[in-house]
Amino acid sequence: MKEFAVTNRLVERKSEGRKREHQYYSVEVSIDGLGLSYQFRIRNIASMSMCVLVKEDSDIVPRLKVGDTLNMKYYSTGSVYPPEYLETAIRHITKDDQGRFKGHFLVGLEILDRP
Repeated sequence: MKEFAVTNRLVERKSEGRKREHQYYSVEVSIDGLGLSYQFRIRNIASMSMCVLVKEDSDIVPRLKVGDTLNMKYYSTGSVYPPEYLETAIRHITKDDQGRFKGHFLVGLEILDRP
C-alpha cells in the first residue's frame, strides 16, 4: 500500500501555466468537400502537447496541412459545459511507423482564440 505525505506547505499555482486544452475531451472538425464531420479524442502527450490520432488511410489526412487554421468544435470533459467552436491551428503532423500509434498520424493542435 502506498503512503502519501500530508504537508501544510502552500503550493503556488500560476493560472497562466495551466492549459485550457486539458478541459476538453474531444474535438470535431468539418472540412469543405468531405461529407462527414470527424470527431477525435484529444490526447495530451507530454512531448507533443495537445494532439489527435488520425488513421493514415483516413480521407481527412490529405486535407490537413501544417499551419492551417480551422474552426473546430470542442467538447468538454464535463457534460455541464456546452460544446464550443474555437479557432485552431495545426502545428505538426507526425507519422508513427512503429510503436503504440503505428499506422496513424499524430496531429498537433493549438487553440488560437481565447475567450
